[in-house]
Amino acid sequence: MQNPKGYVSFVLHAHLPFIHHPESENYLEEQWLFEAISETYLPLLTNFQKLVEENVDFRITMSMTPPLLNMLDNKLLQQRYIKYLKKHIELAKKETKRTANDKRINELSYYYLEKYSNDLHLFHEVYQDNIIQGFKHFQDIGVLEIITCRSNSWLLPYFICNRTNHKGTNCSWRANL
Repeated sequence: MQNPKGYVSFVLHAHLPFIHHPESENYLEEQWLFEAISETYLPLLTNFQKLVEENVDFRITMSMTPPLLNMLDNKLLQQRYIKYLKKHIELAKKETKRTANDKRINELSYYYLEKYSNDLHLFHEVYQDNIIQGFKHFQDIGVLEIITCRSNSWLLPYFICNRTNHKGTNCSWRANL
């Protein structure tokens, strides 16, 4: 007997807890979003574009949760991300001058200056402050499938399934509060 062929699918999961404090500009938690944009979402978009330009046939599935999409679409958070990048660019410029006599650290300073400058260019010029549109573009050309998931996983223990037939194929959910 032959073994049946199996398949594996890896799904990128993009989620952050909802964080937004319009009353103050200096909430540490908002930096989680900014770091995720710079360290995850912009690099993903950059690599998707590189694969498309190199005619690599690829397919990616990625979940994006409602809280994350809400934050990425928030105009105030978009403005704060730009401010965050400009602040880091300014710091990196100062560090390149301060570390001019230490080649190893100076190269690192230039790395961050280039990285944050590039992030600002991508976010502001390429994606017009809305990276959701970048992901949508790759979905529209058929290389990315965006799926979603529940936004309030803490509620799940309070829901129960009511099976509606003997096979259990139809399931209705109701709150068990």
